[in-house]
Amino acid sequence: MNIPFLDSWRRRRGGERTTVLVSAFERDPEGAAGLLAECALLRARAQEAGVLLDDTPRSLEALDQLPPRWREDPEELPWVGNDAGLYLGTVIVRTVPGAVWDVLPGGRAVVRLASGREIDVVGAGLDWAITGSPQLSQTYGEAAEGR
Repeated sequence: MNIPFLDSWRRRRGGERTTVLVSAFERDPEGAAGLLAECALLRARAQEAGVLLDDTPRSLEALDQLPPRWREDPEELPWVGNDAGLYLGTVIVRTVPGAVWDVLPGGRAVVRLASGREIDVVGAGLDWAITGSPQLSQTYGEAAEGR
C-alpha cells in the first residue's frame, strides 16, 4: 500500500511533533480516510463471528449483535472500541451525503456532517465497546437524520 504521508511521521514543526492525521489529511485525504477505514482488529473479530464488514449501515447492525467477548480482555477492549469508532465514521462518511472526516486541533478524528455537527465517532465506538450503548447503528441513524 502506498501511503505517502507516512514519510512525515517523525517530522517536527516548531518543536512540537505534528500529528500524523493532520498531515495525512492535508496531503492525501483519500489515503487518510482509507487508513482510518482499515480497522484491522474489529474486522478480524467480526470475521471470526461470521460478520462481513462491507461499510454499510447493515454491517453496523450486525456488529451491534455480536457477543462482546472483547470485554473479557482489558488490553483489547480499547482497541476494539477505537476500531469500532473509526468503522462507524467510515460508514457515515461513505453513506451520509455531505459527511466528511475532520481533524480537531489536538489530532482527534471526528466526522463533520453537512449541518456542521461534529460526531466524536471514536468516543462513540469506545462507549459501545465498553457498555454496548449507544449502539453503532443508533449513532449512525442519528447522523443520517442530521441530528
